[in-house]
Amino acid sequence: MQVLPPTQRALVIDGGSAGCFVKSLSTPSVTHGSAVIRIEAASILPSYGALCRGISSADSSASAPISGVAGFSAIGRIAALGPDSARLCIGQLVYVDSVVRARDDPDCMFISTHFGGMSEGSRRLKREVWSNGTFAEYANMPLENCIPLDETRLLKELAYSAEDLGYMAYQLVPYAGLLDIELRPGETLIVCPATGFYSSIGVQVAIAMGARVIAMARDEEKLQNIRREVLRTSQHAALQLIKITGDETADTAALRALVPGGADAVLDMTPSSASTSTHTKSAIKALRRGGRVSLMGSTRNIGADVIMLNDIMLKGKMMYERKTILQFVKLLEGGCFPRGPAYVTAKAFALEDWTKAFSAAAELKGIGECAVFMPRDLPQN
Repeated sequence: MQVLPPTQRALVIDGGSAGCFVKSLSTPSVTHGSAVIRIEAASILPSYGALCRGISSADSSASAPISGVAGFSAIGRIAALGPDSARLCIGQLVYVDSVVRARDDPDCMFISTHFGGMSEGSRRLKREVWSNGTFAEYANMPLENCIPLDETRLLKELAYSAEDLGYMAYQLVPYAGLLDIELRPGETLIVCPATGFYSSIGVQVAIAMGARVIAMARDEEKLQNIRREVLRTSQHAALQLIKITGDETADTAALRALVPGGADAVLDMTPSSASTSTHTKSAIKALRRGGRVSLMGSTRNIGADVIMLNDIMLKGKMMYERKTILQFVKLLEGGCFPRGPAYVTAKAFALEDWTKAFSAAAELKGIGECAVFMPRDLPQN
């Protein structure tokens, strides 16, 4: 068994008031049902800068400020295992998921140092059991949150790096919505609006799944950026663009002109700032009878009459489950995304450079972009 050092460096959030600072802490100890992970690359959400300043719109349900080691999902290696582990082994490369669920109640869930959940059980689990995240040299995580990765396939044959693999933390969110509505190869998917952080990545993921994609947005320049990024990594991608005009009838007609028989599905990731926009209603009107909609945003304009009359299926989705990660890993290991540097441009930072890292993460919100912490492999300042 690997001997762990007595102490480690970690990036700590102090209740949202004192901001962040790097601190020497005791290295976590393994327990039943957990694994200690040596972190190689920890993904950084674009919103982390605001969170560190005590502004956490994503965690408005939390009754107390966030405290403890910060973090999100990560790539790492197993450093220690609880006695009840059956499959994982020391040194194994794993994806460390930040979505933690109670073992006796899957409805109790939280996202590591980002979203406290909607119940007291979720908040207690986050506060008292799994309070520390992955922005550290080592992290203690539930066994079920450690997803085995085929190191030979991913790092050698497909030429990804650990920091490249950190990008899957973002891809998993729209992938869960697409998997939930059973998107199939060859189907036509409308993504609306398609120029947000997760929604633009959703365009990339849907194309990797073999779908034809129609991307809707108000900003034509951002739409063209999506086209360039998609075609850079997949020259034969089936992608069409629609500018949202705000005229429900005109937008519906424009969509119908591209797919006269009706699209198969819609991925809606509307931000709260656009919740009353008509684009979702237009997209639903452009569906064929029996079409499907994944609602992962904040839209409040869907058109119940059209849904009822055309047998449209709506499914809401919040994050994802372990089975979704396992399925996505198969997609990744199967070579469905571009290989090597074409897959993602990842910027790596030491923990001590957290201000630069958070600023970079706030800007790296396009297809194939991400920022990560590499707690052990970058020199300290």
